Amino acid sequence: MGMHRDAHIVWDWNGTLFHDVDAVIGATNAAFAELGLEPLTLERYRELYCVPVPKFYERLMGRLPTEAEWELMDATFHRYYTEHRVRCALAEGAAELLAGWSSAGRSQSILSMYGHEDLVPLVRGFGIESHFLRVDGRTGPSGGGKAEHMVRHLGALPGVDPARTVVIGDAADDALAARHVGARAVLYTGGSHSRASLDVVGVPVVDTLAEAVEEAERLAV
Repeated sequence: MGMHRDAHIVWDWNGTLFHDVDAVIGATNAAFAELGLEPLTLERYRELYCVPVPKFYERLMGRLPTEAEWELMDATFHRYYTEHRVRCALAEGAAELLAGWSSAGRSQSILSMYGHEDLVPLVRGFGIESHFLRVDGRTGPSGGGKAEHMVRHLGALPGVDPARTVVIGDAADDALAARHVGARAVLYTGGSHSRASLDVVGVPVVDTLAEAVEEAERLAV
């Protein structure tokens, strides 16, 4: 396997490096309960989840939520998630993979749609912050896609070539954001999407982060 010293990985956080799917499902169901909606199983969530998030709610409700409904559900989701994320941990092998990529002289960063002010101390608390050139969370309203955030993220990383960059995430939106900036993508089945919904995106799909890093090495030629 080749050693591409100038290859760069942009990691997603929630559902990728951070194994928080149980907290996400619980928070989603808490939000749904506010409108009297039935709770979702993990399988059903992964089958239907998409961004922007109001579109996901439309799939379940048969209509887009009103502005008041969205604000209520969004606030409930984040309140529940914040309370329960403390029980979540890094994905299996994540710390070792991050250390290995860095020790090979290659760079990496995090771009997440989780709020920036919450993301940075969470990453720091796991003792992995030093592995990243940059850690960027969402600024502004929640619920949208990652593409324009990816433009700003890579623009803030001098010397990082989008053509030698691989985005590793758990959602179709990660691949769309990668395509938007001319990067490659690998999608991981351990988070928000089912394998079936990821397979149609047209990028490599893997079941472990170790496989994701192997694919990143192959793609970043």
